[in-house]
Order: sequence, then C-alpha cells, then structure tokens
Amino acid sequence: MASSRPGAGPAGTGPPVGSALTELALVARRRRPTQPKDRALSRPPLPRGMTSFEGFRCADCGATATGEGATTCPDCNGALDATYDLDELVGGPPADRPGDLLPVAPVGMGEGETPLVEAPRLAEELDVGTLRLKDEGHNPTGSVLDRGMSLVAAAADDADADTLALATTGDAGQSAAAYAARAGLLSRVFVPSRANFINKAMINVHGGDMRVVEGRYGDARETYETEREELPAADAETWFPAGTLESPYRHEGFKPVYYETAAALGTAPDAVVVPVAHGGVVAAIWKAARELERLGVVDARPRVYAAQPDGCAPIVEAVEGGHDPEPWEVPDSTTRTPSTARRRSPSTRVWRSASPAASPSPPPGGSATTANSPPTTPSSSSTPAPATGTPTSSGAG
Repeated sequence: MASSRPGAGPAGTGPPVGSALTELALVARRRRPTQPKDRALSRPPLPRGMTSFEGFRCADCGATATGEGATTCPDCNGALDATYDLDELVGGPPADRPGDLLPVAPVGMGEGETPLVEAPRLAEELDVGTLRLKDEGHNPTGSVLDRGMSLVAAAADDADADTLALATTGDAGQSAAAYAARAGLLSRVFVPSRANFINKAMINVHGGDMRVVEGRYGDARETYETEREELPAADAETWFPAGTLESPYRHEGFKPVYYETAAALGTAPDAVVVPVAHGGVVAAIWKAARELERLGVVDARPRVYAAQPDGCAPIVEAVEGGHDPEPWEVPDSTTRTPSTARRRSPSTRVWRSASPAASPSPPPGGSATTANSPPTTPSSSSTPAPATGTPTSSGAG
C-alpha cells in the first residue's frame, strides 16, 4: 500500500521514464522459447548483453559464489544475495537499462503482471490520497511465492538437481510442487499437521511428495533438516533447497513486484507496505527500489513498511529494538517467521546494507509495525502497493 509524491500525474501518465519502467517489467518476466528434454523444460541461457548478473555475495561474511545453482555461502553457510553490474546499464537507452536483473531465466507459468487495484474507500479510511493493492492472488497458485519459485525451479534445473525440497506452512509447498512439475522435477514437501487443508490437497494435486509432520512449522522444519542430513551424499546432491534463505533465487524472484508497480505508476511510489513472514518479499522490494534509483529510471526510493501479525512479529521487534530477529517462543499464527529459522531475516540484512552504521534499522523513512490478528492469518496473496496522492502517517499501518 502506498502513495506517490504530491504533484505526480495519474498512474500510467508519468514522465518519459515510464517507457523504461515498462520495458523493465516486461524483460523481468520474459518467457523464452522452450524445447522438451529428458526431464525438464529447456531454457536457453540469457543472451550476452541482456543481463548484468555477476554472481552472489554472502550477506554475513562477504564471500562470493559464482557457481550455477548456488544455495548458501560456501564459507559460513550464510544467506547469499545476487549482485549485478549496474554501471553497464546506467545512462543507456530504455531497452538496454533493465537487462534482466535476475540471476536466471525463470521457469514461466504465467506468474507476474498482477493487477494494481485502486482502493478508494480504504484510502479514505487510512487518510491517504490514493492507495492501490498489488493483487498477487492472480499468480498460478494464488500467491506471490510463485514469482520466487519460478527462479528456484530454474536454478535447480541448471544445477542438475532432481528434487525441490522444503519445509513450509503450505503456500510455498503448493508453489514448489507446481513449479517443480513445470520444470520436470520432483518435489519433497514437509508440512505441519495444522497446515491448511487446501494447501495440502494442492501439493498432492501438483504431484508433490508430501510429508505431514505432527505439530507446528518448527517440527516440520526439524524433520526436513534431519532427513536431508541423513541422505547419502550422492542423493543429497539431487535435492535443491527451496525454502526461504536456503538459496538466493527465491527472494530475487520477488523483485518484479516493485518493477511492475513503478512501471504502472510511471514513477516511484511514496510508500510501500508489505505483509511480512520471513521477510523475503520486503527485502526484494527494497533491493529493487535501490536498483531502479541507481539506474536512473526513477529519482527516489519509497518508504518501505513491514507489517507482521502481533502474534508472531520477530522482525518488527528486531527493527524496534535495533537487533537481529530472535526466536518467537510461541507463534500465534500459521505463518512461522524467523522464529524457527537458523539464518537471519533477509529484510534485516537489506536494511542493514542501506545503513551506514550497519545496524538493523529500517530504510530511511521506513518502519515495521504489528497488527492485531486472529490465530490463523490469511495467505499473503495480496501485497499492498502505492499510487498517487499525499500519504499520512496513518498510511503506514
């Protein structure tokens, strides 16, 4: 949810930069021709000059990794973040500016280009000029996670893995099963017994090998890690981790959410509010905003707000307290955030990288907040995003 700076024109009628933004959104989701092969769809490599991707850098120790299908840091097992040579693109014509800004070509299944829906009554209630919702429920399996999983499946294919594997509360498992099938891969999904029935049913529908573990997400995660550690070395190499922070591809795949939003508005929004679980989406949006500003496609970055249910809000607590997320002992939500994750949240890392003091503070003008919620929170299939008007502090909620 957000609003653009005062004086900006209506959505889609911005300055000439709109053409560059539109090109960026289109290139980011470009579908390349595919040809059948033994076990997966063939995706030609990105053509020379069409990507600025350089490699991966560890968010913890700074080590680099360049191999296909990189997952975590080879030195410290920390989370990896993709790096790009943006200098090649700065100042070029619109067609050359965007490149792909993704590490691999996605395994496409119609994800992306979701509608940006104006919500005037909600804008009035929140006392903001204009507000739009980025409706991610239009993706193939009904959530923003499809964007990330399209890259995870592609990376797994490039690495000659056979199986996407993860522990999940449900939505990511459904997405992983669908995109694994699309790429000709298998999927192994560990879900807690309390996971949504529809999610479990759809994992089966998409052909996933589902393991239902009694208890909460932490129990499913522990079972997943134990089974993975007990695999023979040869078999372990055939599993490609698809969970949050287990590879850089998943959160890189969320960046087009912001590219599309900025393209639709013809400018950078004033503010973006993101419902947050592990933090991958909000991290990607902040990174994408920095990329567009660095490229000169837009002249500013939005304020970015992370929202979590007050029943499980480790990222909000970390931002407010100025420290890394800590375990949330009794999460009162179906969304298990870094409470059980072994690695720090990518959103905290992204904000730290933007802070000269290298502290886990939010980006300039941004924040994190909690909201009252019932024990079962809805799927984050709708990512609020901004439009024209003058925002007020109440728009941050």
